[in-house]
Amino acid sequence: MSDLSARRPLKSRSTSWAASLSRALLQWGATPNQVSVASSVFAIASACSMLFGVQLMGSVVAWLLAAVFIQMRLVCNLMDGMLAVEGGLKTPNGDLFNEFPDRVSDVAILAALGHAQGNSTAIALGWFAACGALMTACVRMHGASLIGKHDFRGPMAKPQRMALATVACLAVAALSFAKMGWPIITWALGVIVVGIAITIVRRLAALSAELHQRQTSQVP
Repeated sequence: MSDLSARRPLKSRSTSWAASLSRALLQWGATPNQVSVASSVFAIASACSMLFGVQLMGSVVAWLLAAVFIQMRLVCNLMDGMLAVEGGLKTPNGDLFNEFPDRVSDVAILAALGHAQGNSTAIALGWFAACGALMTACVRMHGASLIGKHDFRGPMAKPQRMALATVACLAVAALSFAKMGWPIITWALGVIVVGIAITIVRRLAALSAELHQRQTSQVP
């Protein structure tokens, strides 16, 4: 039977800190669906830090917080699956909670990056990146409905997008501290958009090849 659950293979799942944190969440009574929703809350908090934090807290603190919140989003993405599978708390609607908050998170973070940079190029790239992130998920999920497995290949899948977004936030914080104004966000979003385009093409090509191979193998 095909496994349509969208569980990304992650090395961090086998680390001691991840196991300890998942046990702590189990003891606190957290559910996978609650953690999935929390991932979107952290993503929106990151977006708010980028868009409004500079006026409230100063540029350095705001961008550092934005980076931290992106990583907290990823920690939640790791923990919801561990609670569901290793913790035995999987629910019938778990895959729904696993997917939809991620789409909200991707759009919030990537679009906010562009708007926080402020120029028209960055804003456009931010929305291209957000739409591209949705497309990568669309291709992956449609592929799973056709061949029974998810394709998480990159080069700009969610972990890589969020890693680059985090680095960009940290770089802006450092440049703000040094009173330098390089367009790091614009450059990072450009790389993300190009990487997403390559990712979509690679996933579609692999899906097409798999479908052709299956049809060939079924011919008597």
